[in-house]
Amino acid sequence: MRIGLFGGSFNPPHRGHLHVSEVALTRLNLDAIWWLVTPGNPLKDNRGLPPLQARLVAARTLADHPKMHVTDVEAVIGASTTAETLRWLTRRCPGVKFVWIMGADNLAQFHRWKDWRRIAAEVPLAVIDRPPQSFRALAAPAAQALARYRLPENQAAGLPDQRTPAWVFLTGMKLRMSSTGLRNPDGSWRVNRQHS
Repeated sequence: MRIGLFGGSFNPPHRGHLHVSEVALTRLNLDAIWWLVTPGNPLKDNRGLPPLQARLVAARTLADHPKMHVTDVEAVIGASTTAETLRWLTRRCPGVKFVWIMGADNLAQFHRWKDWRRIAAEVPLAVIDRPPQSFRALAAPAAQALARYRLPENQAAGLPDQRTPAWVFLTGMKLRMSSTGLRNPDGSWRVNRQHS
């Protein structure tokens, strides 16, 4: 099995998340993609974050696709970081080839994630272009530190089989949606057909 792991707050989930998942499924030749809806992001203020259950329901409604599965595994196992989640999953799913999927905006701050080097050593990374973040992301400390392990984009389908560290930058994203842009100042979600 080749499974993409797509973590985030999904506050709210929107068509951009769906598009990233579709790109990853196709370009990385994945069998499935798991949306890991996190209880809270350690790098963000989570005080206004809607309840996990509400975000799970919204994500499951949106990700109505036979190869997309929405999970609250981080809450179930009590993980507070991506590194903990990956360590738990790789130990309990031997033989599964996981790939961590992130947007370019996350690559730009990846060096701030707890144990980011361990994450890169644990599973291959697929970074999805998110204009206009791309140039900043590729110049960021983590991208520079991992530069020699970057695969050419035309080898993306082989990423799940690579020894780690390994990563690829996938271009072609056209949607500029963000969860931040879909939230009201009070943290509630705007009623917007684009995210439902």
